[in-house]
Amino acid sequence: MAAYDVTRFGAKPDGRTDSAKAFLTAWAKACSSRSPSIIYVPKGTFLVSQASFLGPCKSPAIRILIKGTIVAKYGYDSSLKWLYLKNVDNVGIFGGTIDGRGKSLWACKMARRSCPIGAISLTIASSKNVVISGLTSVNSKLFHISIQSSSEISIRNSWLIAPKESPNTDGFHIQSSSGVSITGTVIKTGDDCIAMKAGVKNVWIDHVYCGPGHGISIGSLGDVRKEEGVQNITVKSVVFSGTQNGLRIKTWGKPSTGFVKGVTFQHSVMYNVRNPIIIDQNYCPSKINCPNQHSGIKISDVSFSNIKGSSASKVAMTFDCSKKNPCTGIGLKNIKLTYGKIKAESFCRNAGGRSSGSVIPPSCL
Repeated sequence: MAAYDVTRFGAKPDGRTDSAKAFLTAWAKACSSRSPSIIYVPKGTFLVSQASFLGPCKSPAIRILIKGTIVAKYGYDSSLKWLYLKNVDNVGIFGGTIDGRGKSLWACKMARRSCPIGAISLTIASSKNVVISGLTSVNSKLFHISIQSSSEISIRNSWLIAPKESPNTDGFHIQSSSGVSITGTVIKTGDDCIAMKAGVKNVWIDHVYCGPGHGISIGSLGDVRKEEGVQNITVKSVVFSGTQNGLRIKTWGKPSTGFVKGVTFQHSVMYNVRNPIIIDQNYCPSKINCPNQHSGIKISDVSFSNIKGSSASKVAMTFDCSKKNPCTGIGLKNIKLTYGKIKAESFCRNAGGRSSGSVIPPSCL
């Protein structure tokens, strides 16, 4: 197996010297090798301004072993990319820390100044058979990890961390992808812990900690008329702590060809979560372009089972569905959500389904 240490190509573990060229040289060597390859990042802090690791590669397998910390530039620019993988197959990233250094961009956004959207810390695009294990991502400028138009992507035993007040720092942002699994991972962010967008299917989320953040969301969907659906999603054994939402489906109040079906939410615990269970089909921030319209997203076959814990609001379950496309086939089983010493409530509009076992608050389906 060929091994390529980035320091052999000029990378400096001083946190000041831009090592992007050295990282890309190591990648080029590994990618062009006809045998399995290893890229090694030793202990130390390596500044990488921007690096696009592009395939397809001749090597049948590439492993990136990170012992040190890779840091982004201070400040920000208009680029959406920092560490970017595209058209790769059978690549693994193991260990290490990536630091997006997002503080100054967050401050710009919170001050409502004119500032760029920011760079995604790690993007996996048009790729397959990618494994990420033991990675720590901190202080992303935008999303920590974005998965786009990819398949068979596995993330396990990792940590994604940014302050509660950091805007747009989603843990995982998944779009037009299938066969994604996220297991044994801690996510503490200023936005969605996991967001699943249009064209996502066959996702497995298991043993995840979420909080702070906005919860685990399917959506938002339906901002455009023609859109792929979301299907076959399993979310289980998740702990939510102090999040804005728990298990959420969110769609714009606009016409759309999209759908959500075959979703299982189960075995999860809520600690002081504002909206533990919520389907919202009337998403229309700023009340622009969608007032008095109805979501075209068809939601069906969604089950919530064995979910317990505490709500930070009186309405612990909300099913606010589309008038023209009511939610169908919603299932509730063994739910226990409390709101202090006051009885929690549920809210339903245009929603149909059934409940079984003990359901607290009582079902309004």
